[in-house]
Amino acid sequence: MLKKCLVAVISGRVQGVGYRAFAADVAMRASLEGTARNMVDGRVEVIAEGPENQLRTFLEELRIGPTLSRVDNIESRWEKPIENFTRSGFEILH
Repeated sequence: MLKKCLVAVISGRVQGVGYRAFAADVAMRASLEGTARNMVDGRVEVIAEGPENQLRTFLEELRIGPTLSRVDNIESRWEKPIENFTRSGFEILH
């Protein structure tokens, strides 16, 4: 299976509303690996790796977000897989 890497930067009300935990939960259910972290400018960056079709579905879930969030915009791009995550699975960074 060919892995792809999705990098998404989400803006809106996405910090302090459980957005990173939401992203991690959705990613783990889809067996994706990666990270989610808060950025200093109030956005959240998500990096995920896995099959392209699962990543596209994941991106659509990121557009919805958890109940308390408001997603205004997602800047996304495809990159070569990093494949060097410190742990298997999905990690929330602080």
